[in-house]
Amino acid sequence: MYAIRLAYWSASKERGDRTVHYVEFLRLLEKELVVALGCTEPVAIAYAAALARKHVKGDVVSSVSVLASANVIKNAMAVTIPGTKGSGVNLAAALGVVAGDASKGLEVLNGLMPRDVEMAKEMIKAEKIRVDVADTLKKLYIEVVVATSQSSAKVVIADEHTQVVYLEADGDIILDRLNEDARDEREKKTDSFLSLDAIWDFVQAVDLRDLGIIEKAIELNTNIAMEGLANEYGLQVGKTIQESVRKGIFADDLITQAMALTAGASDARMSGSTLPVMSNSGSGNQGISATLPVVAVGQNLHVSHEQLLRAVTLSNLIAIYIKTRIGRLSALCGATASGTGASCGIAYLLGGGKGEIKTAIQNMQGNVSGMFCDGAKAGCALKLSTCTSTAVQSAIMAMAGIAIQSTDGIIESTAEQTIENLGRLAAQGSREMDRIILDIMVNKKVC
Repeated sequence: MYAIRLAYWSASKERGDRTVHYVEFLRLLEKELVVALGCTEPVAIAYAAALARKHVKGDVVSSVSVLASANVIKNAMAVTIPGTKGSGVNLAAALGVVAGDASKGLEVLNGLMPRDVEMAKEMIKAEKIRVDVADTLKKLYIEVVVATSQSSAKVVIADEHTQVVYLEADGDIILDRLNEDARDEREKKTDSFLSLDAIWDFVQAVDLRDLGIIEKAIELNTNIAMEGLANEYGLQVGKTIQESVRKGIFADDLITQAMALTAGASDARMSGSTLPVMSNSGSGNQGISATLPVVAVGQNLHVSHEQLLRAVTLSNLIAIYIKTRIGRLSALCGATASGTGASCGIAYLLGGGKGEIKTAIQNMQGNVSGMFCDGAKAGCALKLSTCTSTAVQSAIMAMAGIAIQSTDGIIESTAEQTIENLGRLAAQGSREMDRIILDIMVNKKVC
């Protein structure tokens, strides 16, 4: 399946057993780097609805019921669904029923037509869609029931955006994995081989021919960045940065180039672009911010293609590693994890070794670790630009031998311990914050 090289195995024996998980790393990249069209929470709702509709008899849907965790709802409320100029859990569910193709996974809404959007809005107007917050401890939970006059089907997704754990059609249980593992996903240690040292060794050893998915990530995420910089999407964060450089307000340097490219991609993605992205750990924005800051710095430094591929691989794996500690959905902004990965990739391009990479992680977490997630929206591009700026700064400081001290805040003496503290914050401190954020979002008065 993979081209595993004899030279790699010889080198791994000399270094010990940390890098023997070559195939596991490649499988991890394939699992966590997934092509997605639109924000993954509304897309996951549409996927569940499309799958339920597939198992229902009859042409006319009479009702659609959606129960979703608070984290899912807050990320599906305001972000624009590609090709619709609209947003909302109800619209995502209706589109899944009307036009969704569950076989496409996170690209379930690919190929929407204007008539599909009209039909979905008609369903909402007819009050056929009902949405409620699920009573669950899971942060990623979606339950959809689709009914006609003749039939009904129920689909439950949990822990991962396309992971179906329950499927029932007309009373017949087709799949039931609801009670297989009641633990939160962050407590699952299926990726126990992951460590900063193992990631570093893998990145040094991996054959470039095995990194096709990284090539694809660079291609897709760069394409949507160009789209965002060329057109007026959302808050136009990337476009504004680029224009400010042209006017001489901002310097044309590593930071502004990285910020513009990364924010431009998020501008487009969060505001309805129909271009796909390569996601990371279930988030398109995380895929963007783990990839494009490194690409921008690589372009500026004129690095080789090999250097760029290894740096982007390092960035994405560091982001995945941090996300295994804080969870797929959290009250903490995911861009802080992917931005930390980007800082590591940038340090690598600047000539940094394992020590500098770990210092970059420490510097990043001393800066942006308190950024919270208040849902997916156009404003996410601002957060990505902030984390990108910090990523460059943290890498440069690391290269200068400057590290935040372990006496400061949540920072420990090692990067691994700091990441564990971050995971503790996400696990123990995020539930109440999530509740408050969702309460504010659903009850605020919009003028």
